[in-house]
Amino acid sequence: MNEALIQKTSLFFKDTFQAEPEIIVLSPGRINIIGEHIDYNDGFVLPAAIDKIITFAFQKNNTTNSRIIAIDLEDEFELDLQTPIVLSDKVWTNYIRGVVLQLKKANFNFQGFDCVFSSNIPLGSGLSSSAALECGLLYGINELFKLNIKPVDIALMGQKAEHWVGINCGIMDQFSSVMGLENKVLKIDCETLEYEYHNADFNDYSLVLFDSNVKHSLFTSAYNTRREECEEGLRIMKNNFSQINSFRDCTENQLLSVKDKMSPNVFKRAHFVIKEINRVELACEALDNGNIPFLGELMFETHEGLSSDYEVSCAELDMIVNTLKKEEAVIGSRLMGGGFGGCTINLIKKGQEEAIKTKLSKLYLDTFGIELRIYDVKIGNGTSLYNPN
Repeated sequence: MNEALIQKTSLFFKDTFQAEPEIIVLSPGRINIIGEHIDYNDGFVLPAAIDKIITFAFQKNNTTNSRIIAIDLEDEFELDLQTPIVLSDKVWTNYIRGVVLQLKKANFNFQGFDCVFSSNIPLGSGLSSSAALECGLLYGINELFKLNIKPVDIALMGQKAEHWVGINCGIMDQFSSVMGLENKVLKIDCETLEYEYHNADFNDYSLVLFDSNVKHSLFTSAYNTRREECEEGLRIMKNNFSQINSFRDCTENQLLSVKDKMSPNVFKRAHFVIKEINRVELACEALDNGNIPFLGELMFETHEGLSSDYEVSCAELDMIVNTLKKEEAVIGSRLMGGGFGGCTINLIKKGQEEAIKTKLSKLYLDTFGIELRIYDVKIGNGTSLYNPN
C-alpha cells in the first residue's frame, strides 16, 4: 500500500517539475495505546507510529520561493521566504507556514524548495495527520539543507508550529511521529521528554481502528476548557500538598481529601488524569509480560474514564465500545485521541476480525445512519528517508 503511495508521489513530482525528487520522506500517523489527554498534564503516554503515512518528494530550487502541492487536495501554494509569514484562510497551508516560521525563528539558513505530498492517513480520525505533515516537512528541509536538527527538536518545532496554527497540543503526536520504531511503543515522559521503548507484541490479537465517521464541533473549545480545568485542579492540589509539583505526584486519596475545594468538573478531570497516569505504568508492565488481556482491561477502563470523568466521548463512540465490550473476541476498546468523534482503538482476537467488523458495521449503520470506517494498523517506523534499496 505504501509503495503505491510513494510511486504516485514520485511520479507526480516528476511530471510537475520535470526532475526526479532529490529526497523522499515518509512521515507516519500515530496511535496511542493508552494515556489519553495526559501529554499536556505532564504525565506519561504510550503512543506508536503506524504504517499509515504522508509521503513527501522534495528538491531545492535555488530561489527564495517555495512551491508546495497537496496532491490529494488538488491544491497548491507558494511561499516567499523573504516575506513575513502570516496565517491564511486556506487552513492546510498554515501547518506548512508554521513549520517555516519556526525554522526562521531559530535562525536556520535554508532556501526555496519544491515539495509535493500525498497521504493515506485518514483525515479527522485522530491519527495525527497534522503532526505527520509538520514533522515530515521539517525532516525533509533538514535533510535538503543539512541543518543538523536533532529528531527530538524536529518534534518540538512541529509542536510549536501546531500551536501557531491555534491547536494547543501536547508533545505526544509529533514525538511519536518522529521517534517511532517498528513493533515498539514509546513510553514518553511528557515533563522531561525522556522516553523508552517497550515491545508491542500483541500476540494473538490484531489492532483495528473503528472510525466513527463523526467529528463534533465541540472539539476545539472543549479541549481548551479541559486544559484549564486540569490546571485549576493541579493548582488546588499544590496549594494543599507542598510536595506536589505535577499530577504524577498525586494520589487518589489526596485528591479525595480536597474534593470539596474543587468544582465537580475540576474534580472529575483531575480524577481521570491521576488514574490514567497510573494505567500507563500498568500497561507497560502488561506489554513487558505479554499480558495482552490485562492491557485490554486497562483500555476499557480508560474509555469509561474518558466518557464519565473527562467527558470527551459521544454517543457514537460509547456505542462502539459498549457493543464491543460484550464480544468475547474483543479484549480492549476505547476512544483514541481528543474525543467527540474520531476513532476507537481495539484489540480483537486474530481470526475473529471480519465477523466483528461485519456485525458492528451493520449495527452502527442501523443505529446512527452512518457508515463505519475501518482501518487495520500495524506499528511502524517514525519519520525517515525513503530508501528503495
